[in-house]
Amino acid sequence: MKHTLKRQLRRLATERRYQVVAGSAAALVLASGTGALLAHGDDAPVRQENTAAVAELAPRLSDVAAGTQARIAAVPSVSPSASPSASASLSPKPSAKPTTAKPDPDTTRKAAPKPPSKKVLDYTYEAQTTYYNCGPAAVRNALSATGIERTQDELAVALGTTEMGTNSAEDTTRVLNQQVKGDPYRTRMIDGVPSAAETERLRTDVVKAISNGRGVVANVAGDATDTDGGWHSFPGGHYIAVVGYSNDGRTLRIADSADPSLPAYWISAADLANWMATRGYSA
Repeated sequence: MKHTLKRQLRRLATERRYQVVAGSAAALVLASGTGALLAHGDDAPVRQENTAAVAELAPRLSDVAAGTQARIAAVPSVSPSASPSASASLSPKPSAKPTTAKPDPDTTRKAAPKPPSKKVLDYTYEAQTTYYNCGPAAVRNALSATGIERTQDELAVALGTTEMGTNSAEDTTRVLNQQVKGDPYRTRMIDGVPSAAETERLRTDVVKAISNGRGVVANVAGDATDTDGGWHSFPGGHYIAVVGYSNDGRTLRIADSADPSLPAYWISAADLANWMATRGYSA
């Protein structure tokens, strides 16, 4: 048994270092167990041989165990919390700077350009051919600013004009839309004395139409005075064309077919609004 125990210890001493400690522990248990068994036997010399063998091997086991501990101690311990990857994952990342989305210049809706403070259309003037043809003449003069040329006779048929004249601004709006693409004209009626809101609407309507190259037709009745002091009187009603504006639409340019000696004049928007009381206009 002594030789067997020695062979086992030599084999264990040559194993990998992580088996040395286990082998040493097994040898001690084996030695202890053998001693315990022999203690119950009757052969005392055998017990002494085993004890001596264990005593002889003890220093070697201590050396092996000490060497193993030294080698194990030489291996650096790695703490999971100190892992570089763990530290990197736990360390806060610099926050990205907020970015502001820039509008797409191709899709961004641009504001409409501001109309000029003054504009007069390029139109051709024609005086009315009969005393009752003021309606067809006014429509004809307004259309000429858009490059559309029609005779007063053609327009008189479309307007339903008779010796009694042309009925209302509803007719001039209808015929103007028949001639101009897109039906841009709308009828504005003034039932009585115009309010400030109605006067302002007239101003903005004229500026919009003239800025788009379209003349306005107004149905007036009664008397009015232009900016030069000229007096214009039509008790039974009359049609005129508005072909320009100045002072942001507060002063309007009139093309009047009634008197070829005075084909055009300026009048304030407020005076024209009052001149159209109980009538209206096409813009």
